Amino acid sequence: MARIKVRKDGPYLVTGEVELTDHEGKPIAPQNPENFALCRCGHSRTKPFCDGAHKAVGFNDQV
Repeated sequence: MARIKVRKDGPYLVTGEVELTDHEGKPIAPQNPENFALCRCGHSRTKPFCDGAHKAVGFNDQV
């Protein structure tokens, strides 16, 4: 079973088997397909994956 956990002021943590595709339906392969983080702040250099940029920019999910 796949799970998506929303981290406070951080990324979406994805665990379990999921299919990740771009806006055209083309597959996107994470380095570890069963455990990865998706960017929510918009500042990651590895979009759609999180690279920790949310910490440097002070991302706040409550705003």
